[in-house]
Amino acid sequence: MTEKSAQLEGLQQKLAAALDWYRLAGVDCAVLPAARNRYAEEETRRKTAAPASRTAAPSGLKGDQDQGATTAGAPPRLAPEGPRPPLPRQHRPAAQDLTLKSNESALADARHLAAAAKNVGALKQALEEFEGCALKKTALNLVFADGNPEAKVMFIGEGPGAEEDRRGLPFVGVSGQLLDRMLATIGLDRQSAYISNILFWRPPGNRTPTMSEIAVCLPFVERHIELVDPEILVFIGGISAKTLLGRSEGILRLRGNWRHYQHPGMARPVPALSTLHPAYLLRQPAQKRLAWRDLLSLRAVLDGAQPEFKSG
Repeated sequence: MTEKSAQLEGLQQKLAAALDWYRLAGVDCAVLPAARNRYAEEETRRKTAAPASRTAAPSGLKGDQDQGATTAGAPPRLAPEGPRPPLPRQHRPAAQDLTLKSNESALADARHLAAAAKNVGALKQALEEFEGCALKKTALNLVFADGNPEAKVMFIGEGPGAEEDRRGLPFVGVSGQLLDRMLATIGLDRQSAYISNILFWRPPGNRTPTMSEIAVCLPFVERHIELVDPEILVFIGGISAKTLLGRSEGILRLRGNWRHYQHPGMARPVPALSTLHPAYLLRQPAQKRLAWRDLLSLRAVLDGAQPEFKSG
């Protein structure tokens, strides 16, 4: 092996190790078309912001000692700098640039756009035009819904993952494949069910969404339920269950229990069942027995049984 080929192989190994590290950290897609050297940007900003030269001492003051000078050949003692002025907008960190509007303004826009949507297609169009959620800036696609909006049962999960973000459809990754198999066990598929999420854009790295991100999507979720008007709701995962039921308990306490979901814009309350998220079941296979009980309960209600509602 020549020296050049050995260097090339070493570089390839380093690149492979770096990519593997990013994968383990949850980075699985590029957001910007090219990499940014933020260390170099910060150094350039500091040099630009630093004063080019010290101003001369005002006339009338006696002695270099009074101006903080030292003996000949030694650097002068400079007075501490005052507070720096705010940076121009183009130099502020990217995280601040993602704050497109105040939370109050974005929430007001979300409520207005959601209420104005007269059907599911108009609601999707409103979301495509909505600029009040910062997640839209880092996501590849809007992930709205999949399945049959005329179905009896509507499933609402948490948020899109990497594969959902790429394809623009909910529950199409590994956890979505498990969900399909789970539904098949009780005779359901994407032609006999309707599937959406609490969030319509993927959080970077699949991180947990913030309360403000959930809040600004919630008017669209509530309007979505009103327009679909399902006979049964199933909340998949703790975030959707706690948000839509207004509960503080964890999903292991909420799952398996039937409760009423009611919103002021709805003509009637809808029976709602909470269950475990397929992503959780992939990490905790032993809990599939609990999800199976939930599926059997759902099947019984779809077949005409009356749900036993949980009080409190």
